[in-house]
Amino acid sequence: MLIIPIKDGENIDRALKRYKRKFDKTGTVRQLRARQAFIKPSVLNRAKIQKASYIQGLRDSLES
Repeated sequence: MLIIPIKDGENIDRALKRYKRKFDKTGTVRQLRARQAFIKPSVLNRAKIQKASYIQGLRDSLES
């Protein structure tokens, strides 16, 4: 459970924004969506390799 202490005189919108940011960092929603359907390990590995290749391409283009 997330607890967000509200400081004296703090705007409720600002506290809500801090709560949303903290909730996003926990990754709860991403984890729930990932668990909705089974993804084969081979598909996960392929996506992981494609992402690494994409990032490496970005880094190579910055060096050139």
